[in-house]
Amino acid sequence: MLFAHDTEVALAAASALVNTEDDGGLDTAAELEAFLNEWGFTGVRKRNRAELEAVQALRPRLRAVWYADEDAAVEIVNRLLREASALPQLVKHDEWAYHLHATSPEQPLADRMAVEAAMAFVDVIRMAELDRLRTCDADDCECVFVDLSKNRSRRFCDNKCLNRANVAAYRARQRATK
Repeated sequence: MLFAHDTEVALAAASALVNTEDDGGLDTAAELEAFLNEWGFTGVRKRNRAELEAVQALRPRLRAVWYADEDAAVEIVNRLLREASALPQLVKHDEWAYHLHATSPEQPLADRMAVEAAMAFVDVIRMAELDRLRTCDADDCECVFVDLSKNRSRRFCDNKCLNRANVAAYRARQRATK
């Protein structure tokens, strides 16, 4: 394992959140609720339009980390932590062993999500692993992902894009041999 389990989950959740900007997800409170449940977010949920809009506004801020060099990523992460008045502490809840939270469960949802992603990015930056934050190689995809493979070989956000690229390459080879 490259990162702690909670870091890997937070990174995956951050990339999934960013990718909802492209795939049209997170347009309703119900979609936000499903996303939060899928990724195990805890704490207070207001379930209102303002909360949904705050989470939607977080997506481009997180996406910027995928395109940033180290200094810019540090600036983004520090701003996210500072704006939410993050105060890291160990907590234990549900099926999770002790792990870091840096906000109280009562803080606004978007702040908690921002800080969780920022704390995961802290580990990525400290371990000099920013190159693991990648964008999909598919020509028609803007999705982001975290490459947690041992040999750093992942190129596509999911199997759908991988399969489309493989089919396109196969068809190109077939046309070239005719």
